[in-house]
Amino acid sequence: MDRGLNEAQLERTARIFNVQKYNVHDGPGIRTIIFFKGCPLRCKWCSNPEGLKYEHQVMLKRNACINCGACVPVCPKNIHYMENSEHKVRRDIKCINCKRCEKACLQNAIEVRGEDKKITELIEIVNEDKDFYRMSGGGLTVGGGECTAQAESLISLLESAHIEGINTAIETCGYTDIEKLKKIKEHVDLFLFDIKQMDPIKHKELTGVNNELILNNLKYLLENGSRVRIRMPILKGVNDSFEEIQEVVNFLEPYRFFKNFEGIDILPYHRYGVGKYDQLDMVYPMEGGFSLSEEDLDNIENWIRSENIDVNLVRH
Repeated sequence: MDRGLNEAQLERTARIFNVQKYNVHDGPGIRTIIFFKGCPLRCKWCSNPEGLKYEHQVMLKRNACINCGACVPVCPKNIHYMENSEHKVRRDIKCINCKRCEKACLQNAIEVRGEDKKITELIEIVNEDKDFYRMSGGGLTVGGGECTAQAESLISLLESAHIEGINTAIETCGYTDIEKLKKIKEHVDLFLFDIKQMDPIKHKELTGVNNELILNNLKYLLENGSRVRIRMPILKGVNDSFEEIQEVVNFLEPYRFFKNFEGIDILPYHRYGVGKYDQLDMVYPMEGGFSLSEEDLDNIENWIRSENIDVNLVRH
């Protein structure tokens, strides 16, 4: 497993918050997804709020907690406390990931998210399903959070996967330093690259950052031979108008017939991650009706297809 890796790579760790096996939505074939912690964006509809911060975080399922207080005395940082007989979590103190609170909770109401795993450990997990990758044309996908935020760990993981003969893909918002991206691209077989909004002002309102760096990085990848499939999160009344879809199509027009441009995935808005916000004492910022009807989605799919661009509606 470690052939070709130097000592630093063997000892390098990545901070992750989930591993998902047998995925068929994020890259070709059957894939294992490793979710890296930390993200420079703050998309208002994010379904993985536990992946936004790099720090370890305590998640509390209040509907399972019986307010017994067993977690309070075991926490060395005094993160857990009781107030009026109710269990609460201090969010201004950094968790050190000792997991004593998690172990003390007999109701499984506490989960500490964020594990530091050696690259070699992660490749062992990925290798467990090598036969499935071989039969289906699948492999490893790295997501997040934003995986490029841990660039060195990402490169080591992708390089290790290639050494094992495993196909690699990454899900990325594209907001990363170009020099880091150049190093990362050497070990990526497919970029699943988000376009959330073309208008820079709206993009900043929705995600917290301008999109100039993102679009420049996308151009770089397309113009330098990297295989790219665009992913478009679509929210009703936010970025689903004909004009907004056409802006994306116009941006991609010069690359329409590039062999390395593999089309567009439409990702309809969903609310699967809403419950996790409460577990982190966060407010979900997208209250309201942002789901699209089947007719809406069919229209968007047809608009894009009419421009001779391959398009796929991803249904989770």
